[in-house]
Amino acid sequence: MMSTPRMQYATDLTDAQWQQIEPLLPAPRWRPHGPGRPPRDRRQIVNGLLYLNKTGCPWALLPCCFGPWKTVYDYFRRWSLEGVWSPVLEHLTQREHRRNGRVARPSAGCVDRQTIKTATQGEIIGYDAGKKIKGRKRHLLVDTSGLLRQVVVTAADVDDRAGLKQLLTRLGRTGVARLRKLWVDGGYQGEAIRTWVANRKKTHKIDLEVVAKQGGGFTVVKRRWVVERTLAWLMNFRRHARDYEVLTRHSEALIQVAMIHLLLKRIK
Repeated sequence: MMSTPRMQYATDLTDAQWQQIEPLLPAPRWRPHGPGRPPRDRRQIVNGLLYLNKTGCPWALLPCCFGPWKTVYDYFRRWSLEGVWSPVLEHLTQREHRRNGRVARPSAGCVDRQTIKTATQGEIIGYDAGKKIKGRKRHLLVDTSGLLRQVVVTAADVDDRAGLKQLLTRLGRTGVARLRKLWVDGGYQGEAIRTWVANRKKTHKIDLEVVAKQGGGFTVVKRRWVVERTLAWLMNFRRHARDYEVLTRHSEALIQVAMIHLLLKRIK
């Protein structure tokens, strides 16, 4: 009996794309002569995650060609716990910068946040009185190309400046080694946050510059339009139209997966 050919999706990885990330993913734990089931095809696991991220479908409605949805979810959960997505994203980001003749690590960037409604009963949920939205906040730090450098997801009632502190703390010493300038909006101004940034000279030497919006209505804000474009890229993935994840860790991981997908599409 002939097997039915697997349906192909627009989100599937090409051979060239898979070659870029395969060495960065954890090797299968199953041993040929040991106990347990044989490992799943990691490429199909990633294909399933890309499909879920782009279409926004629930986990349980993943097409069976990617394997059992619980298996795909288990790989995603385990890889997120192990911090797999950050080095993959960093590798592709540096590759993209080298392709464009830019320095791998940025010296300037931009920070912004996005308040989004939630569709689950997750524990970390708050009310953003300014936006009048109950849900969560996505805090993003991007470089001057709009490529993601760090993401933190919090409850919506977390102050913007507290989100910035979490971004820089999580970025660590290596990630901010060359950073000298961060462009932000008025939500990040204040003597307290400037003092906090200034007192962390052992970690970084970053100057915060507030770029205010000029005039009413829609205008392209100098410098800050870069991170606004990144947020627009993110919203092209239907999984991120709302926050569907119970855990903020999974929300952050799927944002990284979305940016990985964008960078993989630039591989010719």
